[in-house]
Parts: sequence; structure tokens; C-alpha cells
Amino acid sequence: MTMSTNESPLSRGAVATRLPAQDLERARRFYSEKLGLEPSAERPGGLLYTMAGGGEFALFQSAGAASGTHTQMGWSVDDIEGVVDELRARGVEFERYDMPGVEVVDGIAQVPGNYPSKGSSERAVWFHDSEGNLIGIGESIP
Repeated sequence: MTMSTNESPLSRGAVATRLPAQDLERARRFYSEKLGLEPSAERPGGLLYTMAGGGEFALFQSAGAASGTHTQMGWSVDDIEGVVDELRARGVEFERYDMPGVEVVDGIAQVPGNYPSKGSSERAVWFHDSEGNLIGIGESIP
């Protein structure tokens, strides 16, 4: 099989996120109780979550700690208000960031600019999971 000069063998593969958890059972409870997610598969030291909308992520037992200083995983959603309302009702606490040029309305950041194929801008929120991983949720604006 010959690849073009612009094609990587990785471009044909799937991508998935791996998040560290110092306490895997605490993380399982957070993802279940706060986010409403259950693992699709388990193994000693790891939990796999498969999303119906595509993609997967795994939580793995780790002695290391997440820095929580940058977005480590993100969801793209079609109704950010509905998602935020549901997660707030489940007890998720969203972070508030004051960034130049970013307006925050009802706790949702109005982020100017976006990837051209994804729209003109994005509305976004962030929260930390029980293990300190910073998770983002975004909705692209046409």
C-alpha cells in the first residue's frame, strides 16, 4: 500500500483520550453520578468509555496527578445550555475563566474564532473531574 506524501498512517486510525486517575473507584463514581456515564469495558487498573456519538476515552490507575492546567478532553455538543443545565443539576461545578476578548454569558464562554470547518466561533465550558483532569464542552457556532 502506497501513501501519498500528505497522508500519514495515523490519519486512517481512530484517536482516543487517556486520563489518569489516582483513585479509579472515585473517578468511576464521578463519571457515573456527575456525568451519567458508565464504562463500556473494564480491566484491572482501567475503565473504557465509548460514546454513542463517536470516540472513546479511558481512565487508568496512575500514581501521577493531572496538571489540570489545560483541556485534556473535550466534548462537542449541539445544545450546550441543555448539557450545562443537566450537569449543574447533577452537581458539576464549572470553572470561570477571565480571558481577554472572551465574553461569559450564564457561565458559558463565548469564544471568538474557531476551526474554519467547524464554524465561526464556539461556546464553551470547562470543569475538573474528581482526579483533577480539565474537561471541556463546546458547541460550534456557524
